[in-house]
Amino acid sequence: MAEDQPHLCIQMSDSNTNGIPSRRPSSPDLAGRAGSVLTFHNICYRVKMKSGFLCCQKTATKEVLRDVKYVFKYLFRDDVVMGTLTVRENLTFSAALRLPKSVKEQEKKERVNQIIKELGLSKVADSKVGTQFTRGVSGGERKRTNIGMELITDPAILFLDEPTTGLDASTANAVLLLLKRMSKQGKTIIFSIHQPRYSIFRLFDNLTLLAAGRVLYHGPAQHAIGYFQSLGYQCEPYNNPADFFLDVINGDSTAVAMNKTDEINTAESTEERTEYDKTLAEHFAEKYSSSTYYRETKAQLENISLGNKKKTKSVFRQITYANSFLHQLKWVSRRTFKNMIRNPQASIAQVCVTAFLGLVVGALFFGLKEDSTGLQNRVGVMFFLTTNQCFSSISAIELFVEEKKIFLHEYISGYYRISAYFIAKLMADLIPIRTLPSIIFTCIVYFMLGLKPTVEAFFTMMFTLMMVSYTATSMALAIAAGQSVVAVANLLMTITFVFMILFSGLLVNLTSILPWLSWLKYFSIPRYGMTALEINELKGLNFCGSINTTVLSSDNSYPQVGQMSCTGDYYLKSQGIDASTWGLWQNHLALACMSLIFLTIAYLKLHFMKKFS
Repeated sequence: MAEDQPHLCIQMSDSNTNGIPSRRPSSPDLAGRAGSVLTFHNICYRVKMKSGFLCCQKTATKEVLRDVKYVFKYLFRDDVVMGTLTVRENLTFSAALRLPKSVKEQEKKERVNQIIKELGLSKVADSKVGTQFTRGVSGGERKRTNIGMELITDPAILFLDEPTTGLDASTANAVLLLLKRMSKQGKTIIFSIHQPRYSIFRLFDNLTLLAAGRVLYHGPAQHAIGYFQSLGYQCEPYNNPADFFLDVINGDSTAVAMNKTDEINTAESTEERTEYDKTLAEHFAEKYSSSTYYRETKAQLENISLGNKKKTKSVFRQITYANSFLHQLKWVSRRTFKNMIRNPQASIAQVCVTAFLGLVVGALFFGLKEDSTGLQNRVGVMFFLTTNQCFSSISAIELFVEEKKIFLHEYISGYYRISAYFIAKLMADLIPIRTLPSIIFTCIVYFMLGLKPTVEAFFTMMFTLMMVSYTATSMALAIAAGQSVVAVANLLMTITFVFMILFSGLLVNLTSILPWLSWLKYFSIPRYGMTALEINELKGLNFCGSINTTVLSSDNSYPQVGQMSCTGDYYLKSQGIDASTWGLWQNHLALACMSLIFLTIAYLKLHFMKKFS
């Protein structure tokens, strides 16, 4: 996307001050207070669109906005509240992070209660907003909660992108009546909307119509019908004015149809139809450019921007914070922890599945013996444990993807720093979910299998499984950060783990791999986990069983190959594994380094992710 901004001026002022910037605190009692004015000058917006196949792709530029100089803008239409929290908790979260610490806690609570009362949310204040798995408040109440999140800071101007999307006619009308009351209290309400019913349209004070990137009308909403009548387009009786405007702009109304030429009516190609629509939009844009509405608006803009010719594009990119890093970390961690506890699909279900899987593995490999089958089964169960830890971490890709819209909105709005959000996710969500299953899995499997009965070996295995889980999860975050589609990240994770498993050390002896491929083993997470588990369990064990094949040499000191080949140390050596103390812990060090690298990549992807459209 590209922006062409020869001059951009953003200024808020009271409309009765002749352009002199002024800001007074809004109050419900000031019903007659004039709203603020937000101006945009010479805005052009183009989108690069690609077409064709990979080998011969063509890039074309589509103009979305051209030379707009009027009072309009839009914001998110999607919900920006956490569904597992109550209405009051969401508003309290906004107040805690967006109001400065100079505002006392009691004042913040009073502000939250005031907004709940003004928005008519008192009956559902302590009800959860709701998710796709749990039922919550109604659509209208959810929309009002979204509005309340922005009212915490008492803004002079409030933007909304299609506030009636997903609402039924009655609920949509109620939301717009709320916005109308807010405008009468002195706030400037700006929003985009598609085909509003008449009861909603009659609430509008000013109207802006856009088509093909051009402004076709901007002025009083109730004067729009008369304006189009002056152009020769009559609104039919009982027709909704909003529908009439859209029909005229799109060339679908009866008035427009009668003016079409036979050539356009019989046009068969899409290109001709598109060209006609573009010509019609250009026609309306030119008519508006010569109207008195345009001249009056231009004069007002020039008066406001007089003496302010400096470009202020950077104002869009500047984000300020009302609180410190530690304060942000505390509140984001608290919300993340609540979200985890109240979301059984992410916590309770995973613990239950882990316990069940541990019992199945324990029953399958129950009571491992120290013979040739015992060696095979031990290696097999270690391969399963590391592989299971890797694939279980795929669920972590949803950590940032599902909350991407909320994160972008809250970050741009100045709720918290990226670092506070990232660390809070690791502390309150990632670490508990990956740590507890590893502990449960180890406690169940270790004793059912009858592994090496030492405290050191038990905790080494538990720590190894944790490290494998942390590293695999970190890689999942590095791949998923910034992604919008879970399926894409899921596919990339699966393919990566499949290649890693090939170099884990079970499917192929790593010492037999060609030198120009053997370096890939250093990027295999399962290899480090399996190697550490094998050293921890197999070192010092004898798997010769009841068959004594020991043959002493002439000096009765050196055993022959028969006994050496059935020991754990011999197996480790045949796999090219260093069974020393350093050989064990270097695997954990490698996993720790990989975790740090992957987490750094995930953080950088969040930091440099496109956050402004």
